[in-house]
Amino acid sequence: MKLTVKLSVAALSALLLAPVQAQTEIQWWHSMTAVNNEWVNDLAKDFNNRQKDYKITPVFKGSYDESMTAAIAAFRAGNAPHILQVFEVGTATMMASKGAVVPVGQVMQDAGYKFDPAVYIPAVAGYYTAPNGQMLSFPFNSSTTVFYVNKDAFKAAGLDADKPPTTWPEVALAAAKLKASGHKCPFTTAWQGWTQLESFSTWHNVELATKRNGLGGMDARMVANSPLHVRHIENLGNMAKQGLFVYKGRGNVPEASFVSGECAMITTSSGFYGNVAKNAKFAYALATLPYYPDVAGAPQNTVIGGASLWVMSGKKPAEYKGVATFLNFLSNAEVQSASHKRTGYLPITTAAYKLTEQSGFYKQNPGTDTAVNQMIRKTTDKSRGIRLGNYVQIRAVEDEELEQVWAGKKTAKEALDAVVKRGNDLLERFEKANKS
Repeated sequence: MKLTVKLSVAALSALLLAPVQAQTEIQWWHSMTAVNNEWVNDLAKDFNNRQKDYKITPVFKGSYDESMTAAIAAFRAGNAPHILQVFEVGTATMMASKGAVVPVGQVMQDAGYKFDPAVYIPAVAGYYTAPNGQMLSFPFNSSTTVFYVNKDAFKAAGLDADKPPTTWPEVALAAAKLKASGHKCPFTTAWQGWTQLESFSTWHNVELATKRNGLGGMDARMVANSPLHVRHIENLGNMAKQGLFVYKGRGNVPEASFVSGECAMITTSSGFYGNVAKNAKFAYALATLPYYPDVAGAPQNTVIGGASLWVMSGKKPAEYKGVATFLNFLSNAEVQSASHKRTGYLPITTAAYKLTEQSGFYKQNPGTDTAVNQMIRKTTDKSRGIRLGNYVQIRAVEDEELEQVWAGKKTAKEALDAVVKRGNDLLERFEKANKS
C-alpha cells in the first residue's frame, strides 16, 4: 500500500513538473476603431477561447497608412507582425514588396488547410489575386461604397423617406429641400477620392486609369479628368457653393456628422453600418450609390474597399500554422455571416451570403444587402477594380485637389487635370522603382 502511495505521489510530481506547452502568440496589427475595433477584439477572443495552441493578439496601430508604414519599418528591423491589415489602395505596393510577404494561399496549403479562391465573391477574390492565379492576401473587412440617408430628416423636409434619391440630380433636389427645411448639412461624403472618383468611375463604367485601372500592368496612367468626371466634380462644387454639400474632412471623419444627425445624406463605406446601427438616434436607410441616368451603361458595379490581411515573411513554421488556423477560423461561413451582420462589411464568401439571406436578416433590415448587390453585378474591363502603385500618395493628391474645388479656389477641370498630372508622376515613379 505504501509503495502504491509513493508511486502515485511520484507520478503526480512528475506531472506537475512537466513543462506546460506554451501557446504560440500571433501578432495581428490592424486599423479598426470604435465599434469595428470591438469586433476585431471579439473575433480574437472567440478564436482564442476555441483552442489553446495559439493566441491571437490584436494591436491597433493607427490609421491604415500609419499601420502600413509602421509594419514596413518593423519588417526592416526584423520584428514585423505575423498578420498585417492593409487597405485596398496599398495592395499594389504590398504585391511589389518582394520578400516581405508570404502569399496567403501558400500559408494555408503548407498548413494542410483547403483554401479555394472560388468560394469567395469573384469581385473580392479577383482583386487580391496575382496574375498567376494565386491569392496573395486574405479578404477580411471588404466593403464597398453605399449611400446612407436620415429618414427622419427626409420626413421633416417633406421628402419620401422610403424612396432615397437614386440619381445625382435627385440628390441635389433633395439637398435643396433639406436646406429649405433648416438642415445645415444636407449632404456630405467620406473617403472622397474613393467615393467620388474611384467608385464613381466603375459605377458609370468609365476608366479612372488606363490598363484596366492598373490591373493590367504597372504602366497604367490616370485619366480621371474625362468630361464625365469634370461634370460630376463641377456639380458637387456648385452644391458646395450653395450649402447643399458640406465638406467635413478626409477619410472617415465626416461619418460622425451623419451619426450625430448633423448631415442628412452621406456616401461612404458599407462598413459604416455597425456604427450607424449602434449609435444613430434616428431612422435611417441604406441605398445604392447615386448615378447619372443619361450615362450609357450606368449603373455598372462598385469596387472593393476596406482591407485584407497580409502574412509577413520571416516567421517560424509553428507560427505560420497558427496564422493559417486563425484564417481558417475567419473563413467559417457562420463567423463570416455574423461579422457581415454586425459590421456591414461584405460576407466575402458565397456561403456566408446565402447563410445571411436564409436567416432573414436582409428582410428584417432592408438595405443591408445593398453592398453585396452592387458588388455581385457582372464586371467589365473598366469596372473590375482599381490597383495602382503609390496609391496611398495618389489618394492624398485627390484629397488636396478636391478640397481646392470645395473651397472655390480651383475649377473642377483644373483640379482633375492636376490629379492626373501629379498622379501620373507618382505612377511613373512606382513603375521605375519596381521594374525587374
